[in-house]
Amino acid sequence: MTTTTAEATILVVDDDADCRTILGHLLERSGYHTRRAASGEEAVRIALAEPIDVILLDVMMPGMDGFAVCEALHQAGKRIPIILLTARDDIDVRLEGMHRGVSEFLTKPINRIELLARVRAQLHIRDLARQLERVEGNLQALGHRTAPRS
Repeated sequence: MTTTTAEATILVVDDDADCRTILGHLLERSGYHTRRAASGEEAVRIALAEPIDVILLDVMMPGMDGFAVCEALHQAGKRIPIILLTARDDIDVRLEGMHRGVSEFLTKPINRIELLARVRAQLHIRDLARQLERVEGNLQALGHRTAPRS
């Protein structure tokens, strides 16, 4: 099953209320459902309780920062594509993000066209991964049914 724009839910995580509002409205005008979180802790709670397709995640937040959110979701076994939003476009942030399983990076201020392209790309990658999992499951089931009996 492919996730269409109208079905996709994007979690916008930023301690800046204006940033959350602007990104949320932009995504909603583009046909996405959004959820918003003002902190890392709130983001983890939402991501563990609700079906989220992509997370837009600010790096620098008080309390639980973006890297800690990535770690918490990884520890919980959640494989949600994460687009890391950062005001710092340096190699250390990117390397740390890659180490934590971040899918993409966007530097603030966010370019609307680039944001939407990266969200679409992450949804497409997620859909391909889901299709691959289904095919692998079907092949395993077929292998069990056709295995020679001894």
